[in-house]
Formats: sequence, C-alpha cells, structure tokens
Amino acid sequence: MSQQPTPQSVLAGLEVHKGLEAKQQPHWTDPEAVVEATAELAKQPPLVFAGEVDQLRDRLAAAAHGKAFLLQGGDCAETFAGATADQIRNRVKTVLQMAVVLTYGASMPVIKLGRMAGQFAKPRSNDTETRGDVTLPAYRGDIVNGYDFTPESRSADPRRMVKGYHTAASTLNLIRAFTQGGFADLRQVHEWNKGFVSNPANQRYESLAAEIDRALQFMTAIGADFSEMKRTEFFVSHEALLLDYERPMTRIDSRTGLPYNTSAHFVWIGERTRDLDGAHVDLLSRVRNPIGVKLGPTVDGDTALRLIDKLDPEREPGRLTFITRMGADKIRDALPPLLERVRDSGATPLWVTDPMHGNGITTPNGYKTRRFEDVMNELKGFFEAHREVGTYPGGIHVELTGDDVTECLGGSENIDEATLATRYESLCDPRLNHMQSLELAFQVAEELTSASR
Repeated sequence: MSQQPTPQSVLAGLEVHKGLEAKQQPHWTDPEAVVEATAELAKQPPLVFAGEVDQLRDRLAAAAHGKAFLLQGGDCAETFAGATADQIRNRVKTVLQMAVVLTYGASMPVIKLGRMAGQFAKPRSNDTETRGDVTLPAYRGDIVNGYDFTPESRSADPRRMVKGYHTAASTLNLIRAFTQGGFADLRQVHEWNKGFVSNPANQRYESLAAEIDRALQFMTAIGADFSEMKRTEFFVSHEALLLDYERPMTRIDSRTGLPYNTSAHFVWIGERTRDLDGAHVDLLSRVRNPIGVKLGPTVDGDTALRLIDKLDPEREPGRLTFITRMGADKIRDALPPLLERVRDSGATPLWVTDPMHGNGITTPNGYKTRRFEDVMNELKGFFEAHREVGTYPGGIHVELTGDDVTECLGGSENIDEATLATRYESLCDPRLNHMQSLELAFQVAEELTSASR
C-alpha cells in the first residue's frame, strides 16, 4: 500500500503534472493573463473546508456498503447569469424533494450532492463550431468563454476563472443559507412544492408529504425533539475539467497537513479525460477529496482496476466513486462483467449511475435531447445489473433543473419534438425538468425498495 502524499510532494507534483497531457483545455491567447488569474485564485479563501470534505467521504463510505444512497444532481453547465436566488432555490428545492421521496420510500439515508457552485466548464466533441461560413472556438462553459457566436465572446478569457470563483462563492452562500437556516426543515415539505406548476408528479409528492405530516404529528405527540430537522447536509460537486482553475484551488489544510481541492467537496473526472497517464487523473490522485470517474460502455475491467490502483491505492471506502454512463441499450451487457471484476478484486468503490449521457439524440429540428423512457430504462438496467452480481447500487447522477423547461422528451407531460422549442434553455446538454426529476425519484425509490426485499 502506498502512503499519503506529503505536502511537499503534492506541491511539487502540481508543477510536474503540467508536463502530462491535459485534454479538453482551452487555448488561452494571453499567457500572462492566465498567470495573473491563477495567482489571484490562489489568494482567495477556500470555497469548501477539509472537515466538510471528510464528512462527505464518510457518508459515501456508508453508501459503498449499501447503508446510504447518493443523490447527485444539478445543471449540465451552470451559467453566471443563471446564478440567481430564485434559480438556485428551485434547484435546491428539487433535490430536497427528490431526497424526501427516496428517504421515505426506501427508508435509507440520502446524501444530497449538487452539481452546483462550480459546474462552469464543459468538455466538447470539437474544438471549433461552424455556422455558415464562420468558424469560431467552441463554447467551453462560462468559466472559459461566452456562448454568443462572436469572435469576442468565443475568445478564451482567463479572467472568467476569477468570476467563476466569485459566482461559486455566492452560490454556496445561498445553498448554506437555504439548507442551514430552516428552509430545509423536514416540516416544510409542503412549502417546497409551492411555486411549481401542478402536475401528477407534484400531486404524488403532496400525497407523500401528507403521510410525513401524519408521522411527524405522532412524533410530536410523544415528545420527540425536532431540533435537528431544521437543517440538512448538502454538498457540492463539479467536473474537475479546467486545470488552471483546479490547481490554484488545491491547498494544504492547516489542520491535517493534507492536500484538498477546495473548489468543491466532490470532484469527478470525465469519460474524455480519464487517461491513466493524463494530467486530470494525476492531479486528483494527489488530493484527499472523494472523487468520481465517469465510465462509458467500452471500459474494461483492467482499466477499472488500474484506475483504482492510481486513485484509491489504500482501498478506502468513500474515496472513489465510479459513475457509469453506458446507454440504455448497453448497460445490461456492459455493466455486470465490470461489477464482477471489481468485486472479485476486493475493492469497494461506490457505484453510481448517470442515465443521462449515454442516451443523447438530436431531433430533426436540431435539438439535442434525451428520451425520458431511455433514462428510466438505463436506471432500471443499473439496478438489474447490481441484483445480478450481488453488489450495491449506490446512487444516481442526473442533470436536472428546478425550472419547468422542455428539454427532454416524454415523461407524464408527454413533451414531444414540437414542444422542445417552447422552453429549451440549456446551453449544452438537455436536463430533466422539475416534474421529470420527481418522476425519476419515485422510480428509484421503488427500485431501492425492491432491492431491500
């Protein structure tokens, strides 16, 4: 077993790993501006703290052993303009509602982890985008460049990293206020539904909320103390894609003397950047945060074990999460042998499903979308694979919004191709809307209940 890296080796490693291949990075045209921006970031206070990170790692360890369940959700790509109090509150409310459905339905603790306060960078299939006769750099997220199709907007601007930091800080400030200041009180389950359009998923949620009310009234009658119900744990995460942002946010904790990425509690490596000898894997191998790795349908057992050796050499439960994104038509064939190989090695990563990214399609009218039935199909395949192998289905990772957008086809609203245009607001990938998110939560609760029988 390898030892934890020393502070000196980590700091030296941050320079060494710059020589490794770093995929999906922007082309900065002003190197001096990059140096200035990263130096400014390095002086800023941490966004999250080592104690919070350690707490999440403990929670994820419980999920890896089947004693808790991870709910990870939020925007495909956060935007600076979208970091408003109303939009942040709606995303938090949606995650809280989903967590209540899962907790009450499956009688299991639910770890709430938002794709929030840092999900500003996005990988792209192509470095450029062409419209007509004009070719410009691809939009890589607000932390790199703008979405408007102009040379000025699409130029990579290092100052955006500093704005990303401050936007993340204000987002975290609101999240902490909502989850620690009484908004997340379990006795407010009906209040969380206010402001959302009435629909079958909300009606089903209201029925569940009424059951919770009756249970709480009984507990009150026998003198139960509800002081702890006024607040809830809520962690944040993002893909650790933009290395010029992640490096200066990696710090040595003064209490433990260990390295932490202080930009989020949990960071993950994408399918496009998980090369074993790449810069992303190298950087995250050095930090104490719990980390995730996206795994597509082509990954084999040998690759998974090498990733474990690199990222979790101590085989520490809660340290490593594998987030599978196989596709509804592939998961039942691709996932079981992978689960068996890792299980037989003795490693205990947390297994989470991302039922979104393997099911993308483009409609004839040009909209990137996903069919809700495909998302649900992959979700069911994930649980079936774990039942077949005898391992724990530990969580879900979904792109969602608290707004009533029309970006994914289907669901009880029967969103069709013509409806997509009415409220398609994502700048990158399509997200489940509030109603579809609740529908998914009820399905997951049913799967968890079946798994416990």
